[in-house]
Amino acid sequence: MSDAPLHRLYYHYSELPYSLRVVYTASLIILGFGYLFALIYLFHAHAGRDGNPNMLSYEDIVLAYRGSGKGSRLEAALRGPMSTMLPQDEVAPLIRWVQEGANRESYETQFKPVLEKRCASCHDGSNPHLPNLIGYDNLKKVTEKDTGADIFTLVRVSHIHLFGFTFIFFVMGTIFSHAYLRPVWFKCAVAATPFVCVVLDVGAWYITKIYEWFAWVVMLAGGVMGACFAFMWFVSMYQLWFSKTPEPVTARDSGDGRAVG
Repeated sequence: MSDAPLHRLYYHYSELPYSLRVVYTASLIILGFGYLFALIYLFHAHAGRDGNPNMLSYEDIVLAYRGSGKGSRLEAALRGPMSTMLPQDEVAPLIRWVQEGANRESYETQFKPVLEKRCASCHDGSNPHLPNLIGYDNLKKVTEKDTGADIFTLVRVSHIHLFGFTFIFFVMGTIFSHAYLRPVWFKCAVAATPFVCVVLDVGAWYITKIYEWFAWVVMLAGGVMGACFAFMWFVSMYQLWFSKTPEPVTARDSGDGRAVG
């Protein structure tokens, strides 16, 4: 299929009106920035759970979805994504208090003012997606054994990812479909692989809670999905404005409807 003739419905970027090429370009730029910020947020949300804030590791993924099985959610957050929200001279005593059982008396006399000062603006119960840290009873819930993200959190995040990534890669795939790339099977594989990766990624979140080595599936699926996004982005942007019209497009036989695109 490497020399397959062009499908009669295939149009290269150079054959599209400038208005559509501008719309495609603007979409690619916004999607590119969006994906970049998503990667930054992913790193911020997960990196450092294993004690090393400088990289996202296998252990970080396991701790995010399966939990440590010994520490608490609050401790994991203070060591990971929330480590920069409090000064270290306040983090250490708070973690030690949690490890010692998080008794009410110490909370009232020592830690209540700290939490109200540092955490109340976001964790006051007004946001259903963030744990409520106001009051000892609410705080006690996140000082219990760390079992990672709960099922309802995973369900909430899952539907966002499934809908969001399906839309993103539908748009990317539609734009990329105008690229001239051979063999055709490779072009189709690049366009279809992200959809498979989304399902593997989201599904592995749940399975990681049972079998921790599925964290590798989470990392591999996310990496392949990002690589496909980058490949489609650069190929599309290059052929939109910088490459010459491919010779087969120039010499196409417009009457052949049997070919593939």
